[in-house]
Amino acid sequence: METTFTELVYLYHSGYALLFKDFTVIIDYFEDSESETEGCVHNELLARPGRLYVLSSHFHADHFNPSIMEWKNRKEDITYILSNDIRRRRRLGNDAATWLKKGDSFSDENLTVRAFGSTDSGVSFLIETDGLKIFHAGDLNNWHWMDESEEKEWKGYEKQYMHELDDIAHYTDHMHLVMFPVDPRLGKEYMRGAKQFAERIHTSVFMPMHFDGNYDAANAFQQYAVEHNIKSPLLRTRGQRFKNLLSI
Repeated sequence: METTFTELVYLYHSGYALLFKDFTVIIDYFEDSESETEGCVHNELLARPGRLYVLSSHFHADHFNPSIMEWKNRKEDITYILSNDIRRRRRLGNDAATWLKKGDSFSDENLTVRAFGSTDSGVSFLIETDGLKIFHAGDLNNWHWMDESEEKEWKGYEKQYMHELDDIAHYTDHMHLVMFPVDPRLGKEYMRGAKQFAERIHTSVFMPMHFDGNYDAANAFQQYAVEHNIKSPLLRTRGQRFKNLLSI
């Protein structure tokens, strides 16, 4: 079945843009694809025809940039879908966005956005449209820090993470596209959470995030992906674009 999904754009850190035939989704914008304020978002996507959906998973500065609230001055057809902790922590009005907490959802004629849990602040997002399930983890991860913590402590973090995975797997056992943290700061087992996600929920395409500029660390996941029949194209630069990623 042909879908209306046309392109995935890696912006920076955990920021991705999803391009569909008639609308656009930008998730966890931190900086644009070339620099803090220059790149495809400002030069192209804010002027792209069709509705623009802007999602932010939580209030942390590397996932929520308050400048996104100014985009409505450049584009009329814009919908903000934000984690409820942003409203509280950034002191935004109730009418500034659709506010989601775990278990909430948003739906219109184009898509449905479901909020699942996180092991840090805010939520993770499952976008459903055109038969596709697209997941952006936000800060959901196995933040185990096992190189620095006592076993009891890091296993507690892991237990919390696995509980969140259970909630997601109860809803669906398959994702067409997953954007997920692969953060080398966690030490030698930094891909543990990503692997556990793919083991629990069948993943067709996996895209790393939350690795800052350490592309080698992010791309190291590809070996696991190949061994488990997961498509995981190499990331090389900000603004990299991926076409023909998904089929259902």
